[in-house]
Amino acid sequence: MMRGGTVRLLIWVSSAFCLMFGSLGYDPIDNFLIDCGSSTNQTVGNRVFLPDESYSTVLSSPQKLIAKTTLNSSSIPSSIDPAVFETALIFPEGSRYTFPIKKQGRHWVRLYFHPFVHNSYIMSQAKFSVSAQSFTLLKDFQIEGDFLMKEYILNVTSSSLVLTFTPSSNSFAFVNALEIVLLPDELIPKGARAIGLKETEQSLSKLALETVWRVNMGNVTVSSLNDTLGRFWDSDYWYLNNEGAARYVSKPEAVEFSASPTKYIAPSSVYGTATMLKTTNEPRMVANLTWNFDVDPGFKYLVRFHFCDMTSNATEKVMFKVFINDLYASDSLDLKNLTSNFLGRPYFMDVITRASDIPKMNVSVGPYSPDGGYLYPITILNGLEIMKISNSRSSLDVSLRNSSKIKLGVIVGLAVGVFFAIVLAIVLFLFYRRRLAHAIHLKAEDVMENAEEGKDANGTVMFSASKIGYRFPLAAIQEATENFSENLLIGVGGFGKVYKGILKDHTKVAVKRGAPQSKQGIAEFRTEIEMLSQFRHRHLVSLIGYCDEKDELIIIYEYMENGSLKSHLYGSDHPCLSWRKRLEICVGAAKGLHYLHTSSEKTIIHRDVKSANILLDGNLMAKVADFGLSKNGPETDQTHVSTAVKGSFGYLDPEYLTRQQLTEKSDVYSFGVVMFEILCGRPAIDPSLPREEVSLVEYATKRHQNGQLEEIVDPRLAGQVKPDTLRKYGDVAAKCLSECGVDRPTVGDVLWNLEFVLQLEGNQGRSNHASPVNNLETSTVSTVELSMGSLRDIAGVSMSKVFAQMVREDMR
Repeated sequence: MMRGGTVRLLIWVSSAFCLMFGSLGYDPIDNFLIDCGSSTNQTVGNRVFLPDESYSTVLSSPQKLIAKTTLNSSSIPSSIDPAVFETALIFPEGSRYTFPIKKQGRHWVRLYFHPFVHNSYIMSQAKFSVSAQSFTLLKDFQIEGDFLMKEYILNVTSSSLVLTFTPSSNSFAFVNALEIVLLPDELIPKGARAIGLKETEQSLSKLALETVWRVNMGNVTVSSLNDTLGRFWDSDYWYLNNEGAARYVSKPEAVEFSASPTKYIAPSSVYGTATMLKTTNEPRMVANLTWNFDVDPGFKYLVRFHFCDMTSNATEKVMFKVFINDLYASDSLDLKNLTSNFLGRPYFMDVITRASDIPKMNVSVGPYSPDGGYLYPITILNGLEIMKISNSRSSLDVSLRNSSKIKLGVIVGLAVGVFFAIVLAIVLFLFYRRRLAHAIHLKAEDVMENAEEGKDANGTVMFSASKIGYRFPLAAIQEATENFSENLLIGVGGFGKVYKGILKDHTKVAVKRGAPQSKQGIAEFRTEIEMLSQFRHRHLVSLIGYCDEKDELIIIYEYMENGSLKSHLYGSDHPCLSWRKRLEICVGAAKGLHYLHTSSEKTIIHRDVKSANILLDGNLMAKVADFGLSKNGPETDQTHVSTAVKGSFGYLDPEYLTRQQLTEKSDVYSFGVVMFEILCGRPAIDPSLPREEVSLVEYATKRHQNGQLEEIVDPRLAGQVKPDTLRKYGDVAAKCLSECGVDRPTVGDVLWNLEFVLQLEGNQGRSNHASPVNNLETSTVSTVELSMGSLRDIAGVSMSKVFAQMVREDMR
């Protein structure tokens, strides 16, 4: 378990032992239960694990050692039965079990591990591999923790199943107990619908599975004693992202099974409990229920959703949306129709998808609106199972995937090395041909060789340049900006002036030059570079490089051709942005903030969200900029960061302003101000207006409360804003501006609502993708064709080689 702690892990392991197939109506024809290293039968629940000697013809091992220990019952939860953990078989050499199979089909392979010390064998240091049939289950595996059970599902198509233990070099293998159990035919499908993949259907018949997560909703743990197949279902409490939006329901007596699904799919104790979305307090506030799970990146997963409506009345529709990350598993799941309007009838849905390059999978359910206005009130999930699917190498172990990446990296590294050797030869040739180029090159080379550390004007180390990597020589920046010509000035901020620049390869950049002798500028300089070097996202302005020569503090960004959102809303002669375009910009900015808040272990709080810091590229796509005031969020055991108040007047969270307690909800408040700026086309503070209208927040929230929001819409948008859209948009913005941070939505909630508003506006919302609450957009690019003259979309791209090449070009 990832978040539940050791106690829940132990309970899970012990519960897995207590299978009661016979008493619950399932008696598998293949049912091998072995207590490895034991000399007597061990009874666990209603099941009997037999000693090795009962399977003497099954095990083939050139050498094996029997290890025994005694578990102190006072040191582990009372729910743990130590019977099959007190002995183990140690395999100094490769060994295999060959199980005779009476019925072909899907079988569970369960392996139990408890590392202890036997003579010179320290089992926690054991390193070994396990394979079954042609599948790698574990590769160079070492046990972490005290107790572990691994569960796999194999489709056995022969008369035997071979399970092999192979020690790694200079190590050994061990196992405490194992079982091979035939599964009901209906439990695992032959294939399932695929989302986010090239194929729309994925066959599973020739693939192996590993059970990664099995979760029961309703904040209720289901023990194996209450499951037809003896499965343990963990409580969703540990994985639910926003418990405040959830309510729990328990009515197991209302569940009525039919021919399909049967109680083998999941028991009534699972279908009879549910986590539902709260809709009573804020019926118009759209939010999702989201659960977060750790997964191994790069693998495909079979995700099984369990649903059962136990509460609706005859007239209520039960229809909602289901997401995995940013993909629709269903954009309108009509549960009543799928269960023929039978209250309490279970339904399950299987979907196959691929995990992204981050080790997280977010599963969400959210309300459905059939006409863009009224929301169906019931959003529900009863249970969830996540199973890893074997990859093209017939492996379920992540280490094989990593090793292939390393090999690929070596190959790519060699290829790059050869390429740069050729480039170096050309450079040396030009070296003797052009004295001027030679001199510039030497000067730049000297700068790079001495750029081990980023330092301030006093020589104090601020950050490791090796971690940033894009250090430009001052001469190249001066040339790009015509020596900081005022004709190229495109903006002025607290840090200093911003110039348009053009590098030698014709790449346009924005150059922010710190004001001389500014102590605040040094702090912002350090913070901005450190922050920007941590992330890449299509809705965050990207760092291209920096310079700290000769007391200069310069940051170089990708150039945003259309300037700031502020300049398009008021105070310039730019063409008026349409309402739909404003919504798209709002959604893009929310995605950028959402990434900051969720992409790392600690939330990154921007602290200066405003329309001037939302920039627009050539396609008017929004990107959040200016991270000089950004700050890491609170530790996991804290609710806020205590810090001096910084930001922009008119956008400051009143809670932060009065208490100096910074949270991610401070960014939400500022974003609410931006939302009203977008709607009204006016500044957050305008002293030229009548007193009651000076503050946009006070003016807009009062009009919203009085139902007069249409009176303050930007006059240039006359006839463009639909009433339903305006009402929904105003609700979200007003909610962001709640006095207390706890009453504000998360940026993820805001993002989902804005995408909903965009759909209300019409014009074909995305049919295959959505942005559910708390699911971030990373847009990883696997194959990149990037010319030196184009930096329009570098989200997810490792740019170090590109930037290094750009620097070398400017050094010549």
